[in-house]
Amino acid sequence: MSAVSVSPTLEDRIAALPCWNGAIEISVLKGGLSNESFVVRDASGRHVVRFGIDFPFHQVYRDRELMTAQAAHEAGFAPQVEYAEPGVMVSAFLDAKTFSAEDVATERERIALLLRRFHKEMPRHVSGPGFMFWPFHVVRDYARTLQAGGSRMIPELARYLVLAEELEAVQVPLPIVFAHNDLLPSNLLDDGEKLWLIDFEYAGFSTAMFDLAGATSNAGLTPDQSEDFLVAYFGGAPSLDIRRSLAAMQCASLLREAMWSMTSELYLNAPGADYVGYTAENLKRLQEALDHYHSVYGKHVS
Repeated sequence: MSAVSVSPTLEDRIAALPCWNGAIEISVLKGGLSNESFVVRDASGRHVVRFGIDFPFHQVYRDRELMTAQAAHEAGFAPQVEYAEPGVMVSAFLDAKTFSAEDVATERERIALLLRRFHKEMPRHVSGPGFMFWPFHVVRDYARTLQAGGSRMIPELARYLVLAEELEAVQVPLPIVFAHNDLLPSNLLDDGEKLWLIDFEYAGFSTAMFDLAGATSNAGLTPDQSEDFLVAYFGGAPSLDIRRSLAAMQCASLLREAMWSMTSELYLNAPGADYVGYTAENLKRLQEALDHYHSVYGKHVS
């Protein structure tokens, strides 16, 4: 990756970090929707520097993210955290491919097995207060934030809340696991031998269904591909209730992602991020997912 100019403030802050071995080269790591990241090369190799402050409007707190990233490395799912201080985290650079939606579709069974291990093994490694991530609570909290912030989407909030309540009502009770909760394709990496997870801002205790829905809906998997994902994760053909639960949670995942973007319109300004466009994209995909849900399972939602 070739070096490019960055904000002098951030460049100076990177240079001042005490973790480097000799002279450094800095290049921008593109792709983030809410945080600024860079690749830094020093005498010992390459490293990823990730800047980020607390985002209470997104329920994101960096001390929890740092703990989870360290726990995920200990458990074998994430790169090593090499240095951290308030507002910045330095991790080992992985010479790995960042997944696209097409990659998720191709590697869907491997990803399902990765998530099954992550859900089972991570509780042995996390520490401190147990953060609970429940997407339907997140949607309700976003609605309050959007109302208070004067969002352009206020006229739609009542409809979103009814939708969330009805999608929640068809969820199948599942064991509590420790989940990633932000399974965009770009948060999955493949080094040719193993899969890795990155970006743990939203990780916490939940049920598996939100991760299964997020991985499949964010990558636009077809119903048949989603079925393959469920079979791999559960180790056999899922019940009708599980299939319906996944289809409903795929809608909920897209609703939550759209409301994340609406909230980001108010409070974030990441370089190159088009939150209005991202909101529109996710609302379109939500409608498509709802159309599928209705066609297969009936008019259970508004």
